[in-house]
Amino acid sequence: MALKVIGAGFGRTGTRSLKAALEELGFGRCYHMEEVVKNPGHLKHWVEIMQGGKADWETLFKGYQSATDWPTAAYYQDLMTVYPEAKIILTVRDPDSWHRSVMNTIYQAGRGFFSRFTRILPSVHQFLNAMERVVWEGIFHNKLEDKAHAVEVFQNHIAEVKRIVPKQRLLVFEARHGWEPLCAFLDVPVPAHKPYPHRNKGALVRQFLKYGNLTKSR
Repeated sequence: MALKVIGAGFGRTGTRSLKAALEELGFGRCYHMEEVVKNPGHLKHWVEIMQGGKADWETLFKGYQSATDWPTAAYYQDLMTVYPEAKIILTVRDPDSWHRSVMNTIYQAGRGFFSRFTRILPSVHQFLNAMERVVWEGIFHNKLEDKAHAVEVFQNHIAEVKRIVPKQRLLVFEARHGWEPLCAFLDVPVPAHKPYPHRNKGALVRQFLKYGNLTKSR
């Protein structure tokens, strides 16, 4: 089963909502960071890929018709070549809001609370270390905390995707746009009487971080 939709947007740009939307539209199961957590066997595959090894995309995405979020988005160029019929969706949001969201959730989680506890799980720890090298160090040059730099990287990525992906294969999409542009791009009917999904794990991540800080202070 080949991927039909590839997400090129950074994490915290509505990728989880897009996952739910694509599954509702018949493009599921959709691969997302959540799927890595649900499938521990995938951790080794991603570590090998992120360390520069050969990617076995067919095995990794077996049973999936779409993929979005990190770490998939970091390899959108490779994937659009492997799956030449797939359409590319670039999720975007206000840069200031995006940076604030990342700093308050996944960046802290990856470098703080979760990283302390995953040391007892070698495969998870290796995955987080590989993500660190590819995303925080590789994409953001280890300067995500520098807002001006991070926003520039974010905007340059958007410009790069628009430049590289043929227009007929690309949709630049914000969750607030709703079903209509997404369904038109994918050539599927708009779901009747169903609002566009809103899935946001930011609050849950912040709760974990708060708990971790409380635990650390005791």
